[in-house]
Amino acid sequence: MSSVATGYLVFGGLLALLALRIPIGVAMFMAGGIGYLYLSDGNLVIFLASLKNLAYARLSNYDLIVIPLFLLMGQFATNGGLSRGLFNFVGAFFGHRRGGIAMAAIGACASFGAICGSSVATAATMGQVALPELKRYNYKGSLATGALAAGGTLGILIPPSVPLVIYAILTQESIGKLFIAAVIPGLLATAGYILVVRTIVFIDPEAGPAGPRSSWAVRLRAFLEVIPILLVFAVVVVGIYAGWANPTEAAAIGVAACGVLAFTMGKMRLRGFIDSLLGTAQATAMIMLVLLGADMMNTALAVSQLPNDLAASVAASGWPPLLVLVLILLVYIFLGCVMDSLAMILLTIPIFYPMIMGLDFFGLPNAEKSIWFGILALTVVEVGLIHPPVGLNVYIINRLARDVPLSETFKGVIPFLASDFMRLVLLVLFPSISLLLVRHFG
Repeated sequence: MSSVATGYLVFGGLLALLALRIPIGVAMFMAGGIGYLYLSDGNLVIFLASLKNLAYARLSNYDLIVIPLFLLMGQFATNGGLSRGLFNFVGAFFGHRRGGIAMAAIGACASFGAICGSSVATAATMGQVALPELKRYNYKGSLATGALAAGGTLGILIPPSVPLVIYAILTQESIGKLFIAAVIPGLLATAGYILVVRTIVFIDPEAGPAGPRSSWAVRLRAFLEVIPILLVFAVVVVGIYAGWANPTEAAAIGVAACGVLAFTMGKMRLRGFIDSLLGTAQATAMIMLVLLGADMMNTALAVSQLPNDLAASVAASGWPPLLVLVLILLVYIFLGCVMDSLAMILLTIPIFYPMIMGLDFFGLPNAEKSIWFGILALTVVEVGLIHPPVGLNVYIINRLARDVPLSETFKGVIPFLASDFMRLVLLVLFPSISLLLVRHFG
């Protein structure tokens, strides 16, 4: 059997293990380990030598430190109750409109995502804050849960973003440039979701009744409350791109700032601090296990020459580059039905990235093409978080809203998925949307 055929077999074995509900990190390690052992002619010495270096080479990577730091920053924000202030701030300006509480929840998700970096944490935290308010004002279950499930995806689209950090490490791309490139697409996503809510309540006014109008004194008080939180975002993202601090230093500053805010402005005490550390340790361990599994898998695929063979085949096929890109994005959407976002990034980037870099898109140089594809990959990964049948955010929100059937929640996210696909088309056809800030500040 040729090495390329072995690569296809390894990939098929991985999918079979996933179908058996083997955890993704373990499945990738098993499939990759068996494939690598076969490709090295069963030489156990070579295999063990590879294992010896694999963990150290991955876990000693300095850039990886930003992942537990960003996770801890999100934990402090969650356990410190900072999400309540963000929701109150946006609600003070939008709550008196039809659908205003749902729009406030989406705006709060975007703001919380700016200090969290995790979609699951954003959805769970804002769901606990906003669902009682949405229920109190008699919002339809489909709109309430659909808006929160979709809004939760902003946790990874608005920088800082853990999947973007992983993408940067895999492709040797600048974390700062990816963060700044994600700002406009993230704001577009927020505006698109708010427009979806406005459209729904225009068609069905009973779906999202208006709340009370807040006085300007209340609005000013809410604004003053969130200024420190917004400053944390500015320090982290602007600090990284402006060169004031590298990503690790900026993340450490963000953690310290969020910790102080959680203790002084929020409700975090010793128990919350311990929970934050434990939550960060558990999430980091899970991510590192998936990273090790992906490294084993990618090592086997690299030895098999499968990625290079696919890239060469695509380049020689004569297919229009946009058609290749659309097919790749469709694969992402399919994988999003059965796989979580981190696993998709780790599994597919080593295969798809060489293909994209070998094609011409609108005359973009490789440096810009790499950033543009990273934003596209992140956007499609975000779609997978609310796309049936998995839709992890949908299940999280539905678990919090026990009185809303799961079918209603999936029905509620359909208009938001339409907004996602429209935004994806814009990002594909107009790369300058993603690259505008990078070009201006670069």
